[in-house]
Amino acid sequence: MQRRTFVQALAAAGALGGLPFSVGRSLAAAGKSGGAVSVDDLPPLEGDITLYLGRGEGGLYENVLEAIRKRNPKLNLQIRRGSTAALANTIVAEARAGVRRADIFWAVDSGAIGMVSDAGLARQLPADLTGQLKTGFRYPQWAPVTGRIRTLPYNTGRLAPEQIPDSVMALADSDFSIGWAPAYASFQSFVTAMRLLEGDKVTGDWLRGIKARAKSYAGELGVVMGVERGEVDLGFANHYYTLRLKSGKPDASVDLAFSNGDAGCLVNASGILALSEGDLPINFIRYLLTREVQSYLASEAYEIPLVEGVAAPQGLPPLDTISPPKVDLTQLADLRPTLDLMRSVGVL
Repeated sequence: MQRRTFVQALAAAGALGGLPFSVGRSLAAAGKSGGAVSVDDLPPLEGDITLYLGRGEGGLYENVLEAIRKRNPKLNLQIRRGSTAALANTIVAEARAGVRRADIFWAVDSGAIGMVSDAGLARQLPADLTGQLKTGFRYPQWAPVTGRIRTLPYNTGRLAPEQIPDSVMALADSDFSIGWAPAYASFQSFVTAMRLLEGDKVTGDWLRGIKARAKSYAGELGVVMGVERGEVDLGFANHYYTLRLKSGKPDASVDLAFSNGDAGCLVNASGILALSEGDLPINFIRYLLTREVQSYLASEAYEIPLVEGVAAPQGLPPLDTISPPKVDLTQLADLRPTLDLMRSVGVL
């Protein structure tokens, strides 16, 4: 769905003016059946609301917010932008000072969501809302919006798929040249998951092994581009960087491999939570889980819809064919031990 089409569809004139809040009955039915709802089934958003928005996805989240504003002329949406981690720290600090400025928090990383939720600041979400989400992504106090899989992008001219081990842990003892972005937040969440699954000693040894054969990049798009140029054999990156590159360059010499059951195929998520009382924050969250928004983020950002009944981006295997580790995503909030470990082995 192209941006203009999406904005026009979501902001269609006369769409919600007379829709009663009794529409909650249909939302509850959708939640029980596990299906996505349309914006046409949602109540209008009216009143003042402040969103803390973690930066992400090249302005596509801003397009969603623009469409919601146009759809709801009586909504006064104020946005504070910043890095996801900084905004999470701000929300916690404001709460300790007895101040609440944010009504909702949309984060690009579930670790930051966990930080705010662990501080006791998130509202309980209604069951009909969380029921729309896929099994395994239903949390009582926050809603995952879209998912991203940790992958191993590899150069198709240098490696065949069967040469790539199905364990990310095996790469530390391999002869491959590897691209990584250790300062990147998604990589640090991946290392945090590894710590939770394997322990600090094993993770530290793995980091040392990778460092000996790794080329560093500023971000994971740079990793994928380096792989495609043949600078390294393979790398570590979220899935969508490879899909975006291939969408503009279909013959690019890069493809995706997946590890099996370890941190190398962690499914992380962007997410949103409500911080203030009332219907407005909850109903705002409903908009992000609609068929229109989920489809837009899948087609334009190549992120994975986490609501039932919405197609995944092209070029990605079905989620149920991938074997991610069992990790509570909110446990990724505690980054300090991860950063301490990465510094101690000389990665940061």
